[in-house]
Amino acid sequence: MSGSKSTTICGCPVTAFQKMISGKYKLRIMWDLKDGPLRYGEIRSGLLRGAEGTQEIAPRVLSRELKALTHTGLIDRKDYGVVPPKVEYRLTRKGQSFIPVISAIRPVGQSPPASSRSWRENRSNRCGVAATTVTCLPAKFNLGGSSRAI
Repeated sequence: MSGSKSTTICGCPVTAFQKMISGKYKLRIMWDLKDGPLRYGEIRSGLLRGAEGTQEIAPRVLSRELKALTHTGLIDRKDYGVVPPKVEYRLTRKGQSFIPVISAIRPVGQSPPASSRSWRENRSNRCGVAATTVTCLPAKFNLGGSSRAI
């Protein structure tokens, strides 16, 4: 049986992954935590670095993103129970397993953007489907008359 509730509901691991990391800041928070634990203020200032034209993140939004990452098991929150409050966030093993994925997509963000139209045209020509269509393949699908398992 599947261990993830979202995987069992939709049946697609890609959709489950997308739900885990959806949000404006989640991937950036996880990337900042790759080098070790950080406190709330350090995460907040890290989100402002290197982002031209970015407005300051609202504390409520950052708290919501951190709670969501904690809830999905990607980060761990350690409250030291002292005054003034001291809370640290760190990646869990599950969160650390995402770092190679984030590392692999970083070059895409660093390369000059291609026109959206040419990407859509290339995708449609290559796949034979509309570029906006995103579907999950079933466990078995028909390829030229033969059934193959994925």
